[in-house]
Amino acid sequence: MIVSDLLELDDLHLEVGWAAPHLLDREVTGVTSTDLQDPARYLQPGELVLSGLVWWRPEDGQAALRFANALRIASVAALLAGEGTHGSVPPELVDACRRHGVPLLAVPSGTSFRAVTDRVYLRLWGGLQADAEGQAALPAAVRRTLAQLIGAQAPLGELLERAVADLGLPDCSLTTGSGRLLAASAAEAAATATTAAAPVQVGPAGDSPFEGWHLTPHTEPGPAAVAMVHGLAELLAPLAVRARAAATARRGTAARLVTLLGAGAAAEAERELARAGLPTGEPLTAAAARIPGAPEGWAVAALAEALGELPFLATADGPEGAVALVAAPEETVAAALRAVLPRLEARLGGGRRLRLGLGPTVAPVAAELRAALVQARYVLHGQPPGAVGRCAEINSLAALLRGVPAELTTVFRDRLLAPLIEHDRANPVSLLATLDAFLHHSASWSRTAEALHIHVNTVHYRIKRIEELTGRNLLRLEDRLDLWAALRCGQAS
Repeated sequence: MIVSDLLELDDLHLEVGWAAPHLLDREVTGVTSTDLQDPARYLQPGELVLSGLVWWRPEDGQAALRFANALRIASVAALLAGEGTHGSVPPELVDACRRHGVPLLAVPSGTSFRAVTDRVYLRLWGGLQADAEGQAALPAAVRRTLAQLIGAQAPLGELLERAVADLGLPDCSLTTGSGRLLAASAAEAAATATTAAAPVQVGPAGDSPFEGWHLTPHTEPGPAAVAMVHGLAELLAPLAVRARAAATARRGTAARLVTLLGAGAAAEAERELARAGLPTGEPLTAAAARIPGAPEGWAVAALAEALGELPFLATADGPEGAVALVAAPEETVAAALRAVLPRLEARLGGGRRLRLGLGPTVAPVAAELRAALVQARYVLHGQPPGAVGRCAEINSLAALLRGVPAELTTVFRDRLLAPLIEHDRANPVSLLATLDAFLHHSASWSRTAEALHIHVNTVHYRIKRIEELTGRNLLRLEDRLDLWAALRCGQAS
């Protein structure tokens, strides 16, 4: 497939923004969707780049040049620029593509990126099938039958069932990189399979431990069957490629939506949401994930895998994080995440841990969605690894403080308690312990004395000393709360 083939797809209504004739002959290897201003490191040579142009701002005169230069560096086939965000492709971007020799096609607002991605990969799939003809170890008649089912978009389970029956193979399962079942030739056999048979890679390997497809026989196949399992994997490979492209397109949509929500562009965000493919009008639950120390992109892949078959949009949120909007109630999302968390963590390795957090379920309105995402992100800061935190469970000052980044809680604690910390380093009597006991027992002198096994007069003396060192009056509720929060910050950090 070459770039000019896109112009023959009448239903997409693509138009040339700028392209020298010879550039339209560039070979296309795939599609990726991005709204990063400098996406070069995420692109592959020959890819079509879909962008909604959320990154472009008229006041930044160099933005278009930087973006086009990134595409040139990555040797992409062409830029497909969406007109939905700005009404048309900015002239500055057209000029930048001309200067850097990047073909530019305009995608009208009525054409979804998903439609573009699907049509491109159907073309590429046809080419792969033609190239693979005669290479796979499958009988020609069976290959034609299965190819017809693929062309008719038959369910994966039906494809596997037909392949197993026609080829005389053991029952097989198709799973994701982290073991989520996509389909099986026999559901009962998949549930009880204990095979030691090696899985076969289907299509390209994923960029994270959670991505990619694997085809696994439920019992060890014989030598002839092994070749046919590999042949079946080759036949299914274009479907894996197409699924990956669709996931990339959905992440691009999610990135645009989250960017618009963060910028306060409510009307544009709600229009983007309407085009996103989620159930119309359904309440959405905000989710967030983080894998400290993991390569970029792992968190969004893990979150997408955890959400499984639920309708959702997920995108990266910084180098180690991800956020998602899920068309399901919070309780349903929490149960789904808890069910798969151990399996996902088992795939991480390197001592890495996965943190998951949930905001509330809200109406699909920009202001509420933005607030829900903020809450989901907040939960992650104090969330212990290997658990699913929920903003709904923040019902105390201690729980609230756990969500404050350690960089803030440590400074707050030291600012308020530094004199007491210095005192305790030089003295055997701990004023911090006295303060903690005094506040824990609601400023009761007698109960504090009993808890510390000291005389009540000693409690009075120590509290007076604490007040002198901190400049706080422990008869005032406000001062008590400040010092109580500082002590809790010490525990959180």
